[in-house]
Amino acid sequence: MRRPTGGSRSFVIKVEVDDPRAETFAFSEQKTMYGGKRVAKDDAIFVFASENEGGPGLIASGVVTSARAIARKRGIARQTPRVSITIRRTRLATRPLGRSELKLFSDWNDGRPETELNFKFYRQATNKIAAISDAAAAFLRGFF
Repeated sequence: MRRPTGGSRSFVIKVEVDDPRAETFAFSEQKTMYGGKRVAKDDAIFVFASENEGGPGLIASGVVTSARAIARKRGIARQTPRVSITIRRTRLATRPLGRSELKLFSDWNDGRPETELNFKFYRQATNKIAAISDAAAAFLRGFF
């Protein structure tokens, strides 16, 4: 998927990660929510190793090197859009950030980046790709 007007945006992905120190990550048919279906090549992305599968939370930042929308299946009325993406890791996290650090931020209307991340990842705990605000991206950059 390519964006017609250029410019990158920031996304987060919470997913099972086999090798947290890999230089490249490839994730197939990932659920998208909160604008995640708009992820495209050259977008910034923050990788969270899913606590649902024993991961520690935030592990890396990177750049999307490819993104491909997955066609919806015929005959199913409600389907969550899915995307397959490849990410080139640019940095490893130096501080922890996961469910335990974010769960205190549950006033959904306080405008804090921590609350945005808690809402998008842990209100519904499924693994997913989501778009994030510039404020949330700036907050996450502080972990590298």
